Order: sequence, then structure tokens, then C-alpha cells
Amino acid sequence: MESKRENFGGRLAVVMAMAGSAIGLGNIWRFPYLVGEHGGSVFIIVYVLATVFISLPVFVSEFVIGRRSRCNAASSFSRLSGGNRFWKSVGFLPVAIPLIIASYYSVIGGWSLEFLVKSLDMSITGSNPAAAEDIFDKFTSGGLMPVVMHLLFMGATVLIVAGGVKSGIEKFSKFIMPLLFVMIIVIAVYSVTLPGASEGVRYLVEPDFSAFTPRTAAYAMGQSFYSMSLGMGAIITYASYVSKKENMLASSVGTAVSDLTFAILAGFAIMPAVFAAGISPGTGPGLIFKSVPYIFATMAVELPVLSTVMSALFFLAVIVAAITSSISLVEVGVAFFVEKTRLGRRAACLLIFVLCGAAGSLCALDGQAFNLFDKVSSNFLLFLMALLAVVFVGFVMKREDVYDEFTNAGSLKLNAKVFPVLYFLIKWVAPLAVVLIFVTNFIL
Repeated sequence: MESKRENFGGRLAVVMAMAGSAIGLGNIWRFPYLVGEHGGSVFIIVYVLATVFISLPVFVSEFVIGRRSRCNAASSFSRLSGGNRFWKSVGFLPVAIPLIIASYYSVIGGWSLEFLVKSLDMSITGSNPAAAEDIFDKFTSGGLMPVVMHLLFMGATVLIVAGGVKSGIEKFSKFIMPLLFVMIIVIAVYSVTLPGASEGVRYLVEPDFSAFTPRTAAYAMGQSFYSMSLGMGAIITYASYVSKKENMLASSVGTAVSDLTFAILAGFAIMPAVFAAGISPGTGPGLIFKSVPYIFATMAVELPVLSTVMSALFFLAVIVAAITSSISLVEVGVAFFVEKTRLGRRAACLLIFVLCGAAGSLCALDGQAFNLFDKVSSNFLLFLMALLAVVFVGFVMKREDVYDEFTNAGSLKLNAKVFPVLYFLIKWVAPLAVVLIFVTNFIL
């Protein structure tokens, strides 16, 4: 099986693909509104620390499991544990979780498609700044259009995945990730130059430690997990396509740095503009759909063409961010069906389209179903899977096997020096942190 298994073409391809998985709606949709709800820069500080000391060790754990097993996420625990019954039963989680998330991710992708269209026809960038909120509420309150847009988005996702690892995922990631960074930088530069944007910049860079609460820490750590695609099976699956010659530490750090950079850029793209318009930063999950178009609408009187271009560019960036994450989630299910059944890649993609299309349609029609999918996955399942991953690497796998995988059989000297600290974080710090997130979420 290993000789026939597809591989990424090199470190750049690995980082771009994994960054594509990590950089997505978690950064451009979720991160800004959580920053707004939980204290601004103090949230960002905890988020950065959580990424370095907790999320990165979890990421490496999933990387080790994936590359060591060289198989789909469902079979990886069983293979590395020698067929242990418990760990074999765990295998369904890293396949079920990403498909649940992909279902409602696609709904948000569909919303973004609708707002891209509305940007181009100037429905949300016309003379009425409040139009975007009305359009969003009406669009999401019922009817078939949210379902249609969701299915279009899911269709685009499976078409890319159907192309395979090198022809589909790798080529798309290499092209789209640099473009995504360029788009968000352009939007951020424009945002910080708006009149009154300085308040938003201060909100992001001047910490108010009186705003720190246990809930701030819990949400910051949770966002770090969500943003890095931890507990979703995506990193395990992608790592199984990584050559044994690649430097795991370099790829992991490269992905984490890319993810952090993009999240902070997204904050600067959105929050200064929100303050410039006098909108509350704590608007919530609808922030980018209800508030950001308002910003562009305010400039429509004097600069109608520029407002249309900026609005369209922003929602195109949201769509691109959503699809880079969605392809990694869909690939988990595709890899499972290809390896565990007689289905070919295209047939597996069609099956995933039917499954996620149906589940996502329910979310598109029913806000309660959407919230249920989101809360169950992001507040429970992701942390459960991440906890199982670090416990598996820290207590089930042999230390020498983890060392061998992390250092490429001892040939990477820097990795060998870093290993004792990283292994301590994996074995003791990360599990404790994940348990604390669980407890805090349930108490608060």
C-alpha cells in the first residue's frame, strides 16, 4: 500500500496544503468575532501562547500518527496500536468529525457566495448601509437559495478533491494560498486607513488585562485548536501523504506561523473597519456578513466602484478561505472510502457530496441544526479527538518510535535537540490543557 500511496511533492507543497487546511473560516470568520467578544488584544496574546505551547504539540502528534501509519485517519490508531480494540474503535471519530464540520462549513461558504453576488450587483454596497443586515437575515431565514449555494460550494470542493493529491489538492493550494494572503493584506491595508480606524488598531495591540477571564482563555485555546484543524482528522490524513524525507518540525512550525499570521491579518482587516463605522466589536458570528458590508456601503456615495470591488474582494477571500479548509475535511472521508472499500476516488467524492450535501442542506434550512453541528463539533468532538491523539502519542506509542519519526531516524540534529521539550509538552502539558478546556466549557 505504501508504495502506491500518493505523496506531496515537497516541503512547500506540504506547508501550503496543511496551511490551507489550517487557514480557513476559523481565521477569517471565527477569529475576528471572538476577538471582539473576548477582550481584543488580551485574547490574541492567549491565542498565540496556546498555539505555541498547546496546539503545536497536538499538531505534531497528529503529524506523527499520520506519517507513521501511512493510512487513512480511521485506520491509523488501529495500525499503530497493533489492532488494540479500544484504539480501533476510536477510528470512526477522525472520519465522522470532519464530515460533520464540512457539512456546515459548506453552508457558510454558500452564504459567502451569495454575498459575493450581492456585492457585484451592489445590493449590499448601495446607498443604504443597513441593507446587508436585512439581506443576511432574509437569506438565512428560509427558502431554497441557501441550499442551492451550499450545494454549489460543496460541488466545487469535491471537484478539487477528485483531482487527487498532486493534481487536485497540491496544485490548488500552491496557487490559492499566496493569493489568499495577498487579498487579506490588501483589505487590511485599506481597513486601517479608514477614518476612525485607529481605535480598532489600538483594540488589537493594546492589551486590557482587566478583560481577561477564564472564559477568555478557554475560547482562545479553543479557537487555536479550531484554527489549526486539530481533532478533525485532516492533519493525520495529510501527514500520511508526506514523504519520510520531509522535516516534520519545519513543516509544523511553517503551518503554525502561516496560521497565526493570517489570523492576525484577518483581525486587522476587519476590526479597524468595524470601529471606523461605530459598530460593536461583539456583534457575534454574523460580524463579517452584517457589519463588514456596512463599511463598504458607507463609501459607496463617493466611491461606488471601489466599494463594490473591495466588498467583492473580501467575500472572495472568505470563499477561498472556506474552500481551502473544506477540501482537507472532505479528503479525510475520501481517503477512508478509497482505502476501506472498492470505491475509486471520484466515486468516493460523489458519496461525500451526497452525505455532506444532505446534512448541510438541513443546516441551511434550520438554524438550530446549524448551531447544533457547530457546538457539538467545536466544543466537544475536536477536543476529544485532540486529547486522544496526544494520549496515544505520549502513552501508547513507543518513545523511540516517536523520536524516529520526528527526527527522521536521528538525522535531523535540531529536531533531536527540540524533541525532549516537545515530547514533554505532548505527554503532560497538552493533555492537561485539553482537559481544562473541557471543564471550563462545561462550567462556564
